[in-house]
Amino acid sequence: MTSFSLPATTSGMPRSGIRTFMDLAWAAGEVIHLEVGEPNFPTPPHIVEAADRAARSGQTRYVQNAGVPELREAIAAKLKNRNGYAAASNDVVVTAGGVQALYLTLLALLQPGDGVLIPDPGWPNFRMIVTVLSGTVQPYQLRAAERYEPCVADLEAAATSTTKALILNSPSNPLGSVASADRIRDVLAWAAERGIWVISDECYDEIVFDDSFVSPGSLGSAEHLVSCYSFSKTYAMTGWRVGYAVTANEKLRAGLAKLQEPVISCVNAPAQAAATAALQGPQQVVTEMRAAYQARRDAAVAALRAGGVAVSNPSGAFYLWLNISPWAVSDWDFAVSLLDQAGVAVAPGSAFGEHGSGFVRISLATDMPMLLDGISRLLDRLHAAGPN
Repeated sequence: MTSFSLPATTSGMPRSGIRTFMDLAWAAGEVIHLEVGEPNFPTPPHIVEAADRAARSGQTRYVQNAGVPELREAIAAKLKNRNGYAAASNDVVVTAGGVQALYLTLLALLQPGDGVLIPDPGWPNFRMIVTVLSGTVQPYQLRAAERYEPCVADLEAAATSTTKALILNSPSNPLGSVASADRIRDVLAWAAERGIWVISDECYDEIVFDDSFVSPGSLGSAEHLVSCYSFSKTYAMTGWRVGYAVTANEKLRAGLAKLQEPVISCVNAPAQAAATAALQGPQQVVTEMRAAYQARRDAAVAALRAGGVAVSNPSGAFYLWLNISPWAVSDWDFAVSLLDQAGVAVAPGSAFGEHGSGFVRISLATDMPMLLDGISRLLDRLHAAGPN
């Protein structure tokens, strides 16, 4: 009998450790969920209503591969007003969430064996996308001593002659770190000199607690730069699946739009109407959610430090990065025991790369009382375990 098998790109792609642990947490019943990177706020009503109007008025057909003109124009205006750089609406390709913006960009750029520099610790989907596209994962370390900002010396150490692209993630998931303008300039200059594309994942661009965030696109026109964004975190629209890629490179932009057809054809029209309403409607909802995350950050950091746990004070995103190595040999085993014995789910640091070992990530996207209860239970487990 003929044997049927899956290609190595499918079987060899690592599953997201975050998703694996989310499955464990969902199966555990009633637990405090601090592992999920998803806003706990509802999508604002005016956004939902815009999608409803669009669907009821017959906006349910195919639309342009690159997105409807109204949304692309609204995105261009947002980039100018909030990200500090000019982009034409034709520079924008609307995608099914930020992850598809990343996937489509790498699909357009990579040939088998091409290297992609990804942050470590970093979002596991970076590694997954590169693997399934037959690229070579080239992790570059983010160091606490460098405030978890990318350093050219570490990029240089990780790069090879096969390196085609570099993923820059600021604000960072899982670290919450924000790369300074000087660091980004250094990275852009280094990549340009070596002929390396820069893919800037700015999914958390509007969840920033100070004025440190800078979009790479605001530092000057760069033909080797692609910036990827999402509506998911900013507007609590994770399930709507709308994001976008922006590039001034005309050939790449045309390639992204062309590749959209065999991948998803187009993002669904009612969701694009919702995204347009999100950008053009009241922004107070964004301000209020950001303020809630900041208040949770401040309270959680204070509680953890009072309990003797080393934790960075993130400038962006909605995560805390905890060093549990003084108490636990394995971050994964600790997370499992915390779930089983204390009813608290966190994301093991090793899910984010080799240099995440010994850490866990806590999401601030939960109500304050539940967040602080989960932290209290976590501290109890650490102290009960005693020094490692």
